Amino acid sequence: MRGAAVDGMIAGAVGSAALNMVGYLDMVVRGRPASSTPDETAGRLAGATHVDLGAGEPAANRRAGLGPLLGYGLGVGVGALFAVAAHCRPVAPPVAVALLGAGVMAMSDGTMTALRVTDPRGWSRTDWLADIVPHLAYGVAAAATWYRLRPPCRC
Repeated sequence: MRGAAVDGMIAGAVGSAALNMVGYLDMVVRGRPASSTPDETAGRLAGATHVDLGAGEPAANRRAGLGPLLGYGLGVGVGALFAVAAHCRPVAPPVAVALLGAGVMAMSDGTMTALRVTDPRGWSRTDWLADIVPHLAYGVAAAATWYRLRPPCRC
């Protein structure tokens, strides 16, 4: 089981890299700025857990570093959870893509919503697409990596 969890973590890291690449590509294509939600989430989590990030520019820089790190941690964690759940259970690749992509999207959007960083109820169609497409890329890349590392059950 430990080996499966490690493979899931690797798959989650690959998925996170794919998610970020799609997000950066969206910035290039649409000319949009980077999202502030990862930094805001890091700041709110630090506040909720009583972690002092300092003040001024150093605090802003810490939030800017923590935001993406939290995203990678979430992606790696979702990959590990999927691996533990899918270990020695046949999961069709399209189902794996959906579970991984929707799982990481629900966790990230749920956290940001709970911390009042964003409210998906007010998102436009473009906002939803800008959120769904990178998470789908996560699901595809993570599932592909999982199946590359763990061909049909070798328990």
